[in-house]
Amino acid sequence: MAFTLYSLLQASLLIVNAVAVLHEERFLRHVGWGSDQGIGGFGEELGIKAQLMNLIRSVRTIMRVPLIALNTVTIILLLLFG
Repeated sequence: MAFTLYSLLQASLLIVNAVAVLHEERFLRHVGWGSDQGIGGFGEELGIKAQLMNLIRSVRTIMRVPLIALNTVTIILLLLFG
């Protein structure tokens, strides 16, 4: 398997899919990354944990519809070209 731009895009799509399916109540809260933890006040710097939680929530919110389209295109390309 050669390292191509397509394989790099496919790997990044898989990573975004993995972030999108993380369920907050089932998985993240048991690990200690729930929504009630890491909330800072106004003007305070957020820690890395809170920033990652914001990133996960943003990916789940914004990338829902584009992920469906990208996954469909990827599946069709894999079916056509192997």
